Amino acid sequence: MARKVRVQYPGAIYHVMNRGDHRERIFITDTDQQLFLGTLEEACEKTDWQVHAFCLMSNHFHLVVETPNANLVEGMKWLLGVYTARFNHRHKLFGHLFSGRFKALIVDGSGTGYLKTVCDYVHLNPVRAGLLAPEQPLQDYRWSSYPLYLRAGTSRPAWLRVDRLLGEWDIAWDNPGADRQFSSVMEARRHGELDQEFKPVRHGWCIGSQEFRLEMLRYFEEQRGRWHGGPELRESAQAKAERLIAAALSNMGAGEQQLKAWRKGHPFKMQLAAKLRAETTMSLTWIAERLNAGTRSHLAVLLSRLESSRRNSGPAIQPDLPM
Repeated sequence: MARKVRVQYPGAIYHVMNRGDHRERIFITDTDQQLFLGTLEEACEKTDWQVHAFCLMSNHFHLVVETPNANLVEGMKWLLGVYTARFNHRHKLFGHLFSGRFKALIVDGSGTGYLKTVCDYVHLNPVRAGLLAPEQPLQDYRWSSYPLYLRAGTSRPAWLRVDRLLGEWDIAWDNPGADRQFSSVMEARRHGELDQEFKPVRHGWCIGSQEFRLEMLRYFEEQRGRWHGGPELRESAQAKAERLIAAALSNMGAGEQQLKAWRKGHPFKMQLAAKLRAETTMSLTWIAERLNAGTRSHLAVLLSRLESSRRNSGPAIQPDLPM
């Protein structure tokens, strides 16, 4: 079974989410939420995590967590395992509580607004779920970090870091009135049209600038293994494939138009297709379409012949650019 890569590096920020097994409840009473937050506090003490936002719903949770020590997997294993054991002991249950592996969206924390988007998504989760009436203030939902943002600093848990999110809102977190400023912008935010802005949070694997995204793709290439999979790795493999194609064309002094003009079975295309097949995980169908090399089955036959020729005559020579 293919498993997604967990990219870890010092200072990484993630939006982490997990649901109950079969979407069943992971919090039955208020005591369960308190138990989870107490366990989260212990996890932060063990790992040095800094939490930027959280929201606990009946059958799932959201965390925005920063990992100074590149230990997301280790910490989440401890957090989920210990909470499951405590929950089961409390309710006299046994077996799995959570549904498979947790989801972790990598967040660009460079101060350009992406952390704000993710934290706002988490804090507005009760509104989207219909748990607050239109006239109710957002802080009425107790099991979120949002009400804690409106408290004085000394009454917040030590593991909750508020300065980075408030900084992205241009709010000085240690100034009097910061709570009123933040409440004002969030109450306005809850009535905005946010579907498009929140789409990468719901469906993506990474949220950030193009430069940040490319950097994460390089991490994926470095950290992936035989059993890794998922959309982020498919994108990484395609990025690598495109680099190989661009380099091969540059070495030949050719461009995309020449690539399209060459016949489907041209030696250059076959050499490049074989390289892509050997050095990336892109499918034969993708390679055939990208190189304009005919159908998948046609390319498979030509590559098979090329491999037989190589075995019989040794390494192939790079073809010259035709006149």
